[in-house]
Amino acid sequence: MIYITDGYMIDPKSGREGYYDILISDNKIAGIAERGTPLADLLGQKGIDAEAGQTEEIEQIDATGLMIAPGLVDVHVHFRDPGFTHKEDIHTGAKAAARGGFTSVVLMANTKPTVDTEATLSYVLEKGKETDIHIYSCANVTKGMKGEELTDMERLSAAGAAGFTDDGIPLMDEEKLREALRRAAKLGKPVSLHEENPALIANNGVNAGKAAAYYGIGGSPREAEIFMVERDLKIALTEEGDLSIQHISTKEAVELVRQAKKRSRHIYAEAAPHHFALTEDAVIEHGTLAKMNPPLREEADRLAVIEGLKDGTIDMIATDHAPHSTEEKAKPITEAPSGIIGLETSLSLGIRELVEPGYLTMKELLTKMSLAPAGLYHLNAGYLEENGPADLVLFDRQAQWKVEHFASKACNSPFVGEMMPGVIAYTICAGKVVYRQA
Repeated sequence: MIYITDGYMIDPKSGREGYYDILISDNKIAGIAERGTPLADLLGQKGIDAEAGQTEEIEQIDATGLMIAPGLVDVHVHFRDPGFTHKEDIHTGAKAAARGGFTSVVLMANTKPTVDTEATLSYVLEKGKETDIHIYSCANVTKGMKGEELTDMERLSAAGAAGFTDDGIPLMDEEKLREALRRAAKLGKPVSLHEENPALIANNGVNAGKAAAYYGIGGSPREAEIFMVERDLKIALTEEGDLSIQHISTKEAVELVRQAKKRSRHIYAEAAPHHFALTEDAVIEHGTLAKMNPPLREEADRLAVIEGLKDGTIDMIATDHAPHSTEEKAKPITEAPSGIIGLETSLSLGIRELVEPGYLTMKELLTKMSLAPAGLYHLNAGYLEENGPADLVLFDRQAQWKVEHFASKACNSPFVGEMMPGVIAYTICAGKVVYRQA
């Protein structure tokens, strides 16, 4: 058992917040009581005999000065396993997640082999069970991510796929997307889309603007995202399947989603922390460490993403945690792979860029980082209530930490060296402390 006292609890689901004590037993939240409730009383309320010696097995955590929230949920991560484990693997990715306060993650399917068969999906999920957090995985929409033939979505769903995506490659065939949405609707699983038209991109990962001009390359224009988002929303508006626009980056795409959501309850969007924290200036300053797909855009785009988070156009925050080796990122700007790691800095960036400036309340931020993504993927996560899952994060919102060491195998982050607010003190998953601040 774990007994947490004197923390400030925020539950996005009920809206309840305040000072509470929490008792965890048998992988669940056994009780939530007003701060100061004697432990013996709480144990008695739950039918636990405090005189029988069980209290000796209770770990007490003094959460004075800490916030208590549901374990964070990230529905867009790359753990590179199988096939690219020199970058990351499921075990190291899980450790990075726990260090960042995440207790549930959904893996993308662009591995090698891709997750387009039950065998590969089973490998990923079984390996995930060996970690300390909840590991889920999407399966591919098309076989081999080639966009030519749909996977056996029904069998993959039955085998445990949380959703479907060819993240990294857009689905160019309109009829394939339409059929995928229809089949996914029957399965109750979302289809998540990477929205960049490759025909319009000269060099991916760098905005076709000031950053591309700095490097003397063509870059990736905003039109590549706008084209795909506009097309796919039109299709989604005629279907019943849940569609999620991944890592949205342009003000035009945000507005397209805003208008589409007025017409359909099946439209969702996610924003990555780097898209609400940085602009293309970071690519000029940090080079390949700030190269990503879709690329960092202009200040007006960054502010539009923030506004989308404020007004509900963008439902959730997802890191797109994308580890690469130091050697890979050391290549020239046009050769280095796109992507940055994000699990260990996500909450801090949300506090710094969204809560501290007053764009979101802490409860709203936690909703975007736990309850909302869990809801889209139908995960039992993102809330705090009696008999609910004992997945929690305890953190000091005010304390500062320096970004310099990672639990991830990778260190490809433009935030290295920065001081950030929000120190994770404990991550608890399934009633077990899986990360503890040193």
